[in-house]
Amino acid sequence: MIEQHARLVLENGCSFPGESFGHPRSAAGEVVFNTAMTAYPESLTDPSYYGQILVATYPLIGNYGIPESGVHQGLMSGFESENIHIQGLVVTDYSEKFSHWNARESLGHWLSRHHIPAIHGIDTRAVTKVLREQGSMRGKIVLDNRDVTWPEYDTVTPVSKVSTNRVRTYGKGTHQILLVDCGVKYNIIRSLLQHDTTIRCVPWDFDYTGEQYDGLVISNGPGDPALCRPAIAHLKKALQQQVPVFGICLGSQLMALASGAGTYKLKYGHRSHNQPVICHDTNRCYITSQNHGYAVDTQNLSEDWLPWFSNLNDQSCEGIRHRGMPFFATQFHPEASGGPTDTAFLFDQFMNEVIRHKS
Repeated sequence: MIEQHARLVLENGCSFPGESFGHPRSAAGEVVFNTAMTAYPESLTDPSYYGQILVATYPLIGNYGIPESGVHQGLMSGFESENIHIQGLVVTDYSEKFSHWNARESLGHWLSRHHIPAIHGIDTRAVTKVLREQGSMRGKIVLDNRDVTWPEYDTVTPVSKVSTNRVRTYGKGTHQILLVDCGVKYNIIRSLLQHDTTIRCVPWDFDYTGEQYDGLVISNGPGDPALCRPAIAHLKKALQQQVPVFGICLGSQLMALASGAGTYKLKYGHRSHNQPVICHDTNRCYITSQNHGYAVDTQNLSEDWLPWFSNLNDQSCEGIRHRGMPFFATQFHPEASGGPTDTAFLFDQFMNEVIRHKS
């Protein structure tokens, strides 16, 4: 590995010198941090990170390399999509020497093949402290003084850049599930396939209001949910029927907007595998995996909807449900590839509603 001098530059003027270990190019994007200790292959292929520079707070990254990937049920194993979606990666200590029974290559080599820059030798906890005090901001990874322009904030939803562009079908089960792909993680599809389903995966702006299905799932995805106007319009019509609907992450925000509520941008977002949430129905606490920069504003939820889960760190809304209809959504990821799997039972709950509705 040939290292080049590099630096991370934040929009507020802070600069952090380091060394490059990814593709030798400069890049810019929104700088966010992730506190997870493991599952970096899954995180880097999560479409919700589209256009962002990811700062890993856990100090050692790369020690188990990148796994050998097969294809099972039409999905690449070990990853959450076919592509890396971050603009760049920032770590403290990078391990070029990896050790794992299923590893095929180093993290640096994998990033280079996908043309993703990365930088190490930076105190990522110092970077995180800046982000926690001032909030997520734009930044650049600059190699050998080859500067790049600041990224423009999206006026068109980035969901359009990560969603499928055609209808895809997975499984041959009994229950027909329509999945709206706003940047879906593969493990959502894997979790649904465990329940005797046929999944019809459609683009984010696909008009499914005339389609027949037993259950509707709205996936995760990147960016400001308010920009997803076609998806919100179609969801408004879907919520006028009685077919069960399950929203995950961005899907939760879209359901809130479709029901007449609002959303807002969090100061620095929730991106980790260890966020505690409490269920208002049972008063039980669950440890969850999360990756989102926006949240639902419960102040203007209609009388038909209830807050379902709340984050115990900042009290933000982590889920909503309808009082009488089988409509519910979570801000966290119950499929949680990389764990924890405390809330995987929500897929059982959704499928129970599907079966109940059909009968």
